[in-house]
Amino acid sequence: MLKKAIVLIYDGLGDRPVDSFGGLTPLEYAKTPNFDKLASRAECGLMHTLGRGFRPGSDTSHLAIFGYAPAEYYPGRGPIEVAGIGLKMADGDVAFRGNLGTVDENMVIQDRRAGRIRDVEPLTKALDGLEIDGVTLIAKPGTAHRAGVVLRGEGLSSAVTDADPHEVGQAVWEVKPTDDSPEAKRTAQILNKFVAKTHDVLNKLEFNKERQSRGDLPGNCLLVRGAGQYRSFPSFKERFGFSACCVAGGGLYKGVGAFLGMDIIDVPGATALPDSDIEAKFKTSFKQLDSHDFIFIHVKAADSLGEDGNPEGKAEFIAKCDKAMALFNNLPKDTLLAVTADHSTPCELKQHSADPVPVMFYGEGVRVDDVTEFGERACAKGSLGHIEGKDIMPQVQNLMGRLHLIGA
Repeated sequence: MLKKAIVLIYDGLGDRPVDSFGGLTPLEYAKTPNFDKLASRAECGLMHTLGRGFRPGSDTSHLAIFGYAPAEYYPGRGPIEVAGIGLKMADGDVAFRGNLGTVDENMVIQDRRAGRIRDVEPLTKALDGLEIDGVTLIAKPGTAHRAGVVLRGEGLSSAVTDADPHEVGQAVWEVKPTDDSPEAKRTAQILNKFVAKTHDVLNKLEFNKERQSRGDLPGNCLLVRGAGQYRSFPSFKERFGFSACCVAGGGLYKGVGAFLGMDIIDVPGATALPDSDIEAKFKTSFKQLDSHDFIFIHVKAADSLGEDGNPEGKAEFIAKCDKAMALFNNLPKDTLLAVTADHSTPCELKQHSADPVPVMFYGEGVRVDDVTEFGERACAKGSLGHIEGKDIMPQVQNLMGRLHLIGA
């Protein structure tokens, strides 16, 4: 009988046909004998994470997959992001997702990721502890160009717009309140001051001068978005009875796990980048089965390569992941494996889309269907049919014999 579960989420795995691949998606084009072997012994289907016609964010899609309806539980990206890098929020704090980007003298964005800078600790260290009008800025490094940002002080609100326009060539947006409360107006005013101050501080930083001398882009502006304030809700264990842990490299996904009360397991070499040590993640996850009922594994880089419009790189990374998937041939008999994605990131769009993603359930007692390949079109023929993200946890519970009986 199945007693344990692993849910493995490949971020942005889904895609659309690529002309240079003969009309195949990167997942269909890549050599994936191990994905396909699992699919041939699994029950497969397609999943619209948030439902048809909804374009999922990574945060909302993960909440949906783990049984937390975004309309009820989503606090904004900020609190999830900062949870993932270990920042503890206090009552009244407002959290933001941050990028260290490059702007010109007119605050026009040249690169939202400062040339995909890999280490922003010298930059966040220079900003951490800045104060304006009685409000303190807390800034900690995330993965690569990302940072977690918290405003701490009296009379703050998360009802403010982003400073990050999300597009190169646009000037950093003026933050505005989204309601008429004095707290929102105060927060917007203070945040605008902080954005200007971070640019001034970072421009003078020796670290950035050294980057420019090497021909690298400076990280000279803190671009913030996704404001949110903390609120409590039932943990994953309280809702489902599973002792759970999260194995991830990216701050957001650690944040999802931490936000839901999962233990966060750090893995050396797990970078959330194409060079991430996938095998180390999987081996670490197997060890966690001794102490946890439920393992959430996240693998990031397919999403980033899709956003870069790099189908060749995405297919190459998928093939790398496939080699690591061979480890699941030795999955314990009492363990269920669910493999899926949080959303599609088509290389032609360079952003998330509402296209469905493949999903499979593999383990003892699963009703194996006729699918023999793990790909978007192959899984469309699976016996699971079309499901939504909210269906994942009920199916996990069902296969493990842990659903409540309705009726006599």
